Amino acid sequence: MKDIQTFNMIATEGLNLLEKDKYTLNETKEPEALLLRSKKIHDMAFNENLVSIARAGAGVNNIPVDRCSEEGIVVFNTPGANANAVKEMVIAGLIMAARPIYRGINWLKELEGDDISEQVEAGKKQFAGRELAGKTLGVIGLGAIGSLLATDAYHLKMDVIGYDPYVSVETAWNISSRVKKAKSLQEVLRDADYISIHIPVNGNTAGYVNKEFINMMKDGAVLLNFARNELIVKEDLIEALDNGKLSKYVTDFAEREFFGHDRIMMFPHLGASTEEAEVQCSIMAVNTLKYFLETGNIINSVNFPTIDVPLQSAKRITIVNRNVPNMIGQISAILAKHFVNIDNILNRSRGNFAYTVIDIPEIESSLLEEVINQVQEINGVLKTRVIERK
Repeated sequence: MKDIQTFNMIATEGLNLLEKDKYTLNETKEPEALLLRSKKIHDMAFNENLVSIARAGAGVNNIPVDRCSEEGIVVFNTPGANANAVKEMVIAGLIMAARPIYRGINWLKELEGDDISEQVEAGKKQFAGRELAGKTLGVIGLGAIGSLLATDAYHLKMDVIGYDPYVSVETAWNISSRVKKAKSLQEVLRDADYISIHIPVNGNTAGYVNKEFINMMKDGAVLLNFARNELIVKEDLIEALDNGKLSKYVTDFAEREFFGHDRIMMFPHLGASTEEAEVQCSIMAVNTLKYFLETGNIINSVNFPTIDVPLQSAKRITIVNRNVPNMIGQISAILAKHFVNIDNILNRSRGNFAYTVIDIPEIESSLLEEVINQVQEINGVLKTRVIERK
């Protein structure tokens, strides 16, 4: 039995996929996996049994990914599972930036007297807005969310220009051919009336939207951020809003510094908050986790390479190790010393770490234990696991 520790409210549609004869939930203090949504676990101590963490969502800034890598723990996310929900929220943000709907609603609530219709007709001019049709939307980051947004904005009759130097072939096929592909960031910022950001936060993108970025934008443009608040240099943004360089900032992330600013519209992190997205994220996270625990195969990991090899031998040894020379040679030498045949072997690396899968025939448990113990002693090996074919 494998125990999985859960945090937050994980949709039951996903949890129901965990067979009761194979999995338990929250029954031990040393689970093999964690399943969570927004729970912050940077200060959590991980037990030696822990081999994987799955987040029912795309962002993993609530997980200490670097420390997980150092401890041989594979971290998964669910890219694309909540993309439609976030895309719809961005479109709502676009519309509310162009049309001061929320201001009109709040004004209407304050009206008194019996002549409401007359007051409405007399006062509605102050809430006149602009149409999105014919305006230019720049989409920075054409992943799951950005590609959906770019395509749907075109159907709103906007001119759409996208920029992503790392866009995948699969994503490219899903983007409307009517969406212009920019050759540079400057091209997008120069021409767009609205800019929507859809890139992850990492060492290269933290503070991505700074004074230099904003100065390249079209005067009076609107900036939308439904990705991560760490992408924004808040001081530079506020300065640009105050001096009129930017006309509005629309975001899904509440920041104390932004409260009360009449050119900032904040939502309480509602992007992925739909029943459908929570269910899809839960199902995808559980399936990814099960696939790894039962076969050793890795898909949708943020810190280790993708490996997807059919398990056809009696046993599979998986090894998380540092990406250093002669690792495969040392592992193979131990197996050869004990006359253990290798049916299949695959090693993939990602940065400073690597993952090795070795399929072997049935051998005595005592011999397998001795092999694993010796592999574990190799300098640079972080975690080993044995999986039996069912």
